[in-house]
Amino acid sequence: MLSVDVDTDAAVETRIVIGWNKFRQLVPLITNKDMPLIVRGRLYSSCVRSSILHGSETWPKRKENEVALQWAEMRMVRWMCGMKIQDRVPNKGLRERPELHDIISVLQQNRLQWHGHVLQKEDNDWVKKCMEYEVEGARTRGRPKKTWTEIVEKDCQACKLNREDAMDRK
Repeated sequence: MLSVDVDTDAAVETRIVIGWNKFRQLVPLITNKDMPLIVRGRLYSSCVRSSILHGSETWPKRKENEVALQWAEMRMVRWMCGMKIQDRVPNKGLRERPELHDIISVLQQNRLQWHGHVLQKEDNDWVKKCMEYEVEGARTRGRPKKTWTEIVEKDCQACKLNREDAMDRK
């Protein structure tokens, strides 16, 4: 869900609300101390995190959105682990207990997988054409917003990937 000005704020807020709803449905299982924390982490990852990140492959990266996602996820993880902020346990250490990766790295991985999927498509496929579409008209004043393609290129540089890697299905 993108807003009129192609801003992802509304989409991120909606996905966070959906994630909280899913989390509340699973609270009896996710907070059950009889179940190992690793199993609860896998349940969280497969049900809650996947509902939060649904459709995130096409979101342009904004720092505000990343902070909102991290904040919401860490509140859920703290609840799942039975910890409070006052316990002063760092986020990294808290994520290691149920063996969860950072939500931003998962988001980056999803974006790169989608990019590879699109690159493997035929040249006349509509999805690939949408990626290469240039919008006509005058640009508004100020610095332009980062495009999805620019973000993916930076992700590829950070992971030391290139276009040929996307063509290798392994």
